[in-house]
Amino acid sequence: MCFFISLIPATFWVIVAYFVLFSSSKTNGGIKIFGRALAVWIFVIAAAIVVAAAYVTVAGLCPIGAMFRAMLSTKP
Repeated sequence: MCFFISLIPATFWVIVAYFVLFSSSKTNGGIKIFGRALAVWIFVIAAAIVVAAAYVTVAGLCPIGAMFRAMLSTKP
């Protein structure tokens, strides 16, 4: 469950990285290099979010799953 929820912020960061990359392509010189490096760094952050959520999900440490299990185990 954590993996699927992590796709929301990862998608946001990928969109931001795309716009940074797009805007840096319109410039010249050092700003262009800085913009490309910044876009790559943002792509890495987005990938790290997904990898961390995949690890948490596979390891069974997802707090969302624990919350659902606790809700289903209690009877009114």
